[in-house]
Amino acid sequence: MVEPNRGGIALDQFIDRFGKARRPRLGLVGQGIFRGAHKGSILVSVISILNVMSQHPNSAPFPLAPARLVIASRESRLAMWQAEHLRDCLKSLYPDCQVEILGMTTRGDQILDRTLSKVGGKGLFVKELEAALADGRADLAVHSLKDVPMIMPDGFALTCVMSREDARDAFVSNDYASLEDLPHGAVVGTSSLRREAILRKHFPHLQIQPLRGNLDTRMGKLDRGEYQAIILAAAGLKRLGLASRIKAFLPLDPYTPAAGQGALGIETLSNRADMHAWLAPLNDLPTLLAVSAERMVSRQLGGSCEVPLAAHGEWNGPQLGIRSFVASVDGTQICLASAAATIKTVADAEALGLSVAQDLLSQGASALLP
Repeated sequence: MVEPNRGGIALDQFIDRFGKARRPRLGLVGQGIFRGAHKGSILVSVISILNVMSQHPNSAPFPLAPARLVIASRESRLAMWQAEHLRDCLKSLYPDCQVEILGMTTRGDQILDRTLSKVGGKGLFVKELEAALADGRADLAVHSLKDVPMIMPDGFALTCVMSREDARDAFVSNDYASLEDLPHGAVVGTSSLRREAILRKHFPHLQIQPLRGNLDTRMGKLDRGEYQAIILAAAGLKRLGLASRIKAFLPLDPYTPAAGQGALGIETLSNRADMHAWLAPLNDLPTLLAVSAERMVSRQLGGSCEVPLAAHGEWNGPQLGIRSFVASVDGTQICLASAAATIKTVADAEALGLSVAQDLLSQGASALLP
């Protein structure tokens, strides 16, 4: 528990001062979790800012509301939707702030003829954005959290986790209603070894082929007849208003999502105490706790694009349940583990994730890792 009088300010003083930047209305949601009008936890907001103040007692004071912020983002339509969504949330919190978007092309966007597992993994989508943070061109970067490496590089922090969209995978086809309807030899596209492993396990008669490119590029390949069906994250389709293209949502068992799927992560420099404070109201506590558990599973197993690895958390009241698997790419070998616990803090969530990872390793999961 933070003690705000050590290098910070008293809670009542903070509430009085922070209210000038616009105080979110409170709503009671679920099991006693307070979330504001912008889906940020006011509890996380207060505690985070007081923690920032107490952890940096000698740092120069910063304004309670920013004057100008620059968001680094990839330039795909989905990435720009995410950046614009974050911009709108920030403008709602800080109406006088000038919020700009710095669009960038990453190496992950440029290399489309090889799978991510063969060209450097998820970090290809974030390195250029991190360079913009490091040299001061941008203050924060927005990512699909499933694309963020499990171990943050020195000097950078995953400062905020926003509320989650639908985390499920989606079946998209112009001619078939479900995976079960696909004929023998039908070509199914996916960018994920995790999806590939489960598809090969349950549908060995299908041809599973790599599918690279941004969401619009992938949909275009489907529409040109290069694939009979493709598997995509439902979140991206919904965010771009393409939910009508979804023929079926794949159930979480056995199609367990990747760690962080459907959530947005905001990255900043780790020494930016001001950004930690300004972003605190946008943190979504249930999502933060769930993805903390998921990412711990993945971190313990060296999670990357080279590993068919799934980890997903679901809330049942105050209990968080985690389901995870590690598989061989051909789907013939799979280690599956699940656990649940009452979760109140990030430490609780990470402990749950660690127990699931240890269960998988005890089953021999390390033999399936590269």
